[in-house]
Amino acid sequence: MTLRAVVAGVGHYLPERIVPNSEFEKSLDTSDEWIKSRSGIERRHFAAEGENTSDMATKAALHALTNAGLNADDIDAIVLATSTADLTFPSAATMVQSKLGMTKGFAFDVQAVCAGFVFALTNANALIVSGQAKRVLVIGSETFSRIMDWSDRSTCVLFGDGAGALILEAQEGTGDNTDRGILSTDLNSDGRYRDILYVDGGVSERSTGYLRMQGKEVFRHAVEKLAQTTQTTLDAAGVTAEDIDWVVPHQANIRIINGISKKMGVPIERVVITVQDHGNTSAASIPLAMSVASQQGKLKQGDLVATEAIGGGLAWGSAVLRW
Repeated sequence: MTLRAVVAGVGHYLPERIVPNSEFEKSLDTSDEWIKSRSGIERRHFAAEGENTSDMATKAALHALTNAGLNADDIDAIVLATSTADLTFPSAATMVQSKLGMTKGFAFDVQAVCAGFVFALTNANALIVSGQAKRVLVIGSETFSRIMDWSDRSTCVLFGDGAGALILEAQEGTGDNTDRGILSTDLNSDGRYRDILYVDGGVSERSTGYLRMQGKEVFRHAVEKLAQTTQTTLDAAGVTAEDIDWVVPHQANIRIINGISKKMGVPIERVVITVQDHGNTSAASIPLAMSVASQQGKLKQGDLVATEAIGGGLAWGSAVLRW
């Protein structure tokens, strides 16, 4: 028998404040139509004053636990993907551990920007198949509104805040691609492209900094690299694009999502799209989209799902799993 990391529960959290595109018209040379035509985004959520990454992560985690019929004592580990942790240290994951009342096991953060959740999912899968954990809470949570340059219309209109969580549970499978759980993963990075997507500050720089992006360059790399990594995981899982029931991509830009759909040969009707409502929530976007799709009845047990993301680094990766 083969040990698989199977999705046992899913949940998400969005801050109360909803920011429509029209709000940016007051301070920037932009418009609702301009933003929608270039990104597909219509609105996003911003965290309230005093509402931090670990707060949102905890709420998403609680929803996932409820969805799975579990409590914090049933969890062995927390892997939290974020680039906007509350503090330099300790990790946001240990803060979530405390807020959940979880006193055993271990917790740590993963930082791969928008690709963070795929990296966290891959690490959680490894913990389970190696026998180090039976149940892992995998979270993506971001407060990107705290690192925006509000005078830069090319970036500040694209991002939002939120959190999504998934619980992976060890279950035995037969070892073929009919098993539920994670079937294959693929991770990549290339630091030569650091300058096309980064934050111009940090601890060593003694500043928080703002997000900086060369949009055209990021788009060029995104479609090519995401198609490549997804094909790698499809091949590793022994499936084809025709076998995929749903693609849950990183929700960065509708043009990138459409480009990946065409390159993969997967009809857009089989792609989960939430970017219009949430904007780019970085590491939170995939679990957030999965949770929303699950609530909407799209993701059903037994569905074959492909997910992929690319972020600063550049870092990118993908996973194929049976829901």
